[in-house]
Formats: sequence, structure tokens, C-alpha cells
Amino acid sequence: MARKIILDCDPGHDDAIAMLLAWGNPEIDLVGVTTVMGNQTIEKVTRNALAVARVAGITGVPFARGAHRPLVRQVEVAESIHGESGLDGPALPEPTLELDARHAVDFIIDTVMASEPGEITLVPTGALTNIALAVRKEPRIASRVREVVLMGGGVNVGNWSATSEFNIVIDPEAAHIVFNEAWPLTMVGLDLTHEALATPEVAASIAAVGTAPARFVGELLEFFGETYKDQQGFEHPPVHDPCAVAYVIDDSVMETVRVPLDVELSGTLTLGMTVADFRAPAPDDCTTQVARNLDHAKFWGLVVDALERIGAVEP
Repeated sequence: MARKIILDCDPGHDDAIAMLLAWGNPEIDLVGVTTVMGNQTIEKVTRNALAVARVAGITGVPFARGAHRPLVRQVEVAESIHGESGLDGPALPEPTLELDARHAVDFIIDTVMASEPGEITLVPTGALTNIALAVRKEPRIASRVREVVLMGGGVNVGNWSATSEFNIVIDPEAAHIVFNEAWPLTMVGLDLTHEALATPEVAASIAAVGTAPARFVGELLEFFGETYKDQQGFEHPPVHDPCAVAYVIDDSVMETVRVPLDVELSGTLTLGMTVADFRAPAPDDCTTQVARNLDHAKFWGLVVDALERIGAVEP
């Protein structure tokens, strides 16, 4: 049976590819897309999400706009990586889908509470603000979601600071809430996603699909590759967010290790650091785990397969 997910995202080049993977893979039932400020402002990332929906021909899926700022801190965007629009590179079509009237937080709560326990998986690929607000507003969702599979953090590496990953550090208080709930949580962080490199061979396999959505992905990767090389010195760009969706599709695409996790809230040099305690075997009540060791070929095979299944979409 296909896994029902809510994709909570801030498109964003890699969020866009995550959305295409979720829509194109038959093992995923995309029951909703929610947006959160992050890679750009909430206005821009929401428009980007709706534009990607048109590129992929996504229909019958509610889209809901979420938090416009972090819980405590000021908005910080990643224009240096994702550009002024948040999705620079390809020409974006005008959206045709209408937003759900509900705030993303209420959409998440309503969907989880209306579903059977263990039916909905939350897949946040941006700041964790919406997820934190939802579980604070309706604590019962913590025992009803199947699991939270998030892209964020890093055990041994940062990207927005020496120790901290962007999605976590822009709203560390929200991340602290989400990491410390009792739900099962898998952190697909930089230790894993830095292995998801879009090499020339990957780009060629995507180009070979030959459809408009595949060309769109190629243009995303071209822009993303240039900014990652300029800003962070990567020869080929790491494509983070689809890794979380890939784990839900087939958890054999990566390894996981169960370990207690928390988020640093007060360190001068370590704000937003995700701290994993490997000192001893995880206690019996530990509900968190981290991903590592990506099967690169299997992961990109899932992306290409999704693009092939989406097929040609009329502009």
C-alpha cells in the first residue's frame, strides 16, 4: 500500500525535485503539500510550490501556505544558493492550482486527526516551524503520525555555519520541539545528503528522459550546481531534500542508526547544531535515528523513474 505523506517544504531547487519524486513514485500517496519560509520568503516559496505542481501536472493534492517566520528569530533566507526567486534557473509557469483555505498548521492537524493512527508520514524538507506549531496546537498528532522523516541537520558537518545545517539553524527552537516529541523520527542530514551528488552521469540520465519535467530538473540542477560550486566549493551539487522522500519509498536506499538526538539552542558557535549521542547503545525509549551511507545509484534511479512515470506534461 502506498505511504501517505504530507510534504512540508520551502521550494527551493531540491524541494522541487523532492516534490516530483513524491508525485511520480507509486509507493507514495501525496496527500498534501505545505509550505514554510526558508529558502525564500513564504510568498515566494509558496508560489514556487504551485509552479512546480503545474510543471509536474499535480492535481487533486491540497497545497497550504504555512509559517511566514520562525518561532522566535527573524527570517533568514538562502538567496546565495537558491537565487532571488528561491527557484532561479528555469522559467517558472504561472500557477493554476488554488491554495487550500487553511493555514498549513491546521491542514496538517486536520489531515492527521482525520486519518487512521499510523497512516500519515510527515516529510519536512525545510524549517520545522509548521511541524512544531502543529504538535504544540494539537499534541495528539504525536501519537497518530506514522513517523517524521526530515531533511535537516548533520552529525558531523554543517553548511550554514561550521556546525549547523540551514533548515535547523534558521528555526532551532522549532527543531528542538520536533526532535523532543515521542514520535519516531529519522534525520536525513548532511552526513547522508552530501553523498547525493548530481554528477554529469546523473544529469545525462535525467536529460535522456526527454520530457518537459525532466528538462525542468536539468535546468534546476544547472543553476544549483553553479551556486553550490561558487558558495560551498562542491564540484557537483548535493541534492538534499529528495533523500527524505526516497527513504520513505525504500528505506534500503540508505542505512540508519538509532541514536538520541537534540538541538543546541544557546551555543555562541554551535547554535542549531544537531547533537547525536553515540556514547552508548541507544536506550530502549529512543525514538530518533540518523541516516548515513546512501546507495547513490538506487537513489538517482528512483528520481529518474519518477520523471519517466510523470511523463510528458502539457504546459
